[in-house]
Amino acid sequence: MKILVAEDEPKIGTYLQQGLSEAGFSVDRVENGSEALQRALDESYDLLILDVMMPGMEGWEVLRRVRGAGQAVPVLFLTARDRIEDRVRGLELGADDYLVKPFAFAELLARVRTLLRRGQASAVPTRLQVADLEVDLLKRRASRGGQRIDLTAKEFALLELLLRRQGEVLPKSLIASQVWDMNFDSDTNVIEVAIRRLRAKIDDGFEPKLIHTVRGMGYLLDTPE
Repeated sequence: MKILVAEDEPKIGTYLQQGLSEAGFSVDRVENGSEALQRALDESYDLLILDVMMPGMEGWEVLRRVRGAGQAVPVLFLTARDRIEDRVRGLELGADDYLVKPFAFAELLARVRTLLRRGQASAVPTRLQVADLEVDLLKRRASRGGQRIDLTAKEFALLELLLRRQGEVLPKSLIASQVWDMNFDSDTNVIEVAIRRLRAKIDDGFEPKLIHTVRGMGYLLDTPE
C-alpha cells in the first residue's frame, strides 16, 4: 500500500513517515501543496494524507483538483482547526476523514487502515492466520485450535502487530510506539508483562509455540522451522 503524506511541519511529517513505514506502508512525503498535487496526479497512491494549511496550495485546493481530475483515492485531512464548518467543507469537497491535531499515532493508524479497507477491500486482509491461530480483524476475535481466546484491546493490538510482521524481530521501541503510542523507556517492564500475558493465552497448552523472545533484540511471532 502506497501513501502520500503532505505536511509542511518537518517534525510531524517525519514522524508520520517513519511510523507508517514501520507499520508496513510505502510512504512518500512532501512539504507543500503544489508538490502534493503534482505527486497525486502523476503517481498512483492508495491514500493521501493532507495537511489543510500548507505553503504553495492549501489542502482544500489539492483535494478539489484531485477530485476534478477524476481520482477517487481516499483522502485523510490533518488540521489544527476543529470548527464544524471546516469539517463540512472538507467532506463536501470529497474528503473521506478528518483528524484534528494533536492526535495519537494509534488513532491515525486505525483511521488509515479503515480508509484502506474501504478503498482496497480485496487488498487488505480481514483475517490473519499462523498455524492454528486465527484472528478476525473485523470482529476483533482470536482463536486457536478452534478455542476462543479472550484478549484485552492492547493484547489484541499487540497480537495484530506481531501477526502482520510475522517472522520479523520487533524491537521494544517499535512495539511501544505502535501499540502504546509512546517512546520506549528501558526502566519500564510494560512490554515484557504484555508479551508474557499474551504468550500465556496464545501458547500455553498449544503446540507449536508461536511467540518467541530474541534476547537483546525483541520479539517475533512465527512457527519454528
